[in-house]
Amino acid sequence: MLKITSEEIKLITKYIYDISGIYLDESKKYLLETRLNTIAEEQGCASYHEFYAKAKADASKVIERKIIDAISTNETLFFRDASPFQLLQHKIFPELIDARTPKTPALKTTLKIWSAASSTGQELYSVAIVLQELLGDLSKYTIKLLGTDISDAAIAQASSGKFNKFEMERGLARDKLTRYFTPAGQTWKISDQIRAMVNFRKFNLMQPFTGLGKFDVVLCRNVAIYFTLEDRKKLFNKIADILEPDGYLLIGSTESLTGICPRFIPKRHLRSIFYQLH
Repeated sequence: MLKITSEEIKLITKYIYDISGIYLDESKKYLLETRLNTIAEEQGCASYHEFYAKAKADASKVIERKIIDAISTNETLFFRDASPFQLLQHKIFPELIDARTPKTPALKTTLKIWSAASSTGQELYSVAIVLQELLGDLSKYTIKLLGTDISDAAIAQASSGKFNKFEMERGLARDKLTRYFTPAGQTWKISDQIRAMVNFRKFNLMQPFTGLGKFDVVLCRNVAIYFTLEDRKKLFNKIADILEPDGYLLIGSTESLTGICPRFIPKRHLRSIFYQLH
């Protein structure tokens, strides 16, 4: 395995931060070597300094995309942590539907949900399943489910709606497996009905949120932990800008917005914490 020097760590981590917003320091030496070694060897590099130079000079940005795919954690599973999905099913979605249902019966109820670091799609598909089970007949609703991630590979898999046996066994109950998935060779494929509810696109959370529109629910779970404090403040302020006044923000169970974004206030329902705007 190609070894990385302290000087190269500074060079590579700054480059990764510049292209992705992901902050790494010298303690991540082993992670850098294990995740980047294969790409560096593919490029025929004798050092990480040479690897950095090749990545910077690559006008096609193929190496840059491979680095982002390798460094992005992409740790996810269906119905991860369970309680946020119970919160959506029993409190957030019913309250939003009550608030969004038009007085004119002919008009549809619109819900807009954003999974801001959707990885390979399990989180957003879990949200879609919750909505399907809660609402049943979706013809009376306009449901807009957007999943974004910085990794091309993650977005490609999410868009395919295909998951291997290991991914299916993580967090997915047997009844949901048989109801919403069909076998496809060595994988399982999400049903066309659930797949049609969601849309995935590549997006860097460090960039302006221009053109995203407004959302009723934003899930930004377990991604800001990889950002600097200053970048976390910027991120959640941008989320505050695109959240509807009565909208809901869900973050990771070990995360907090205390001292990060005073525009949000934490609220509790049963065992779950969610955030709303002041």
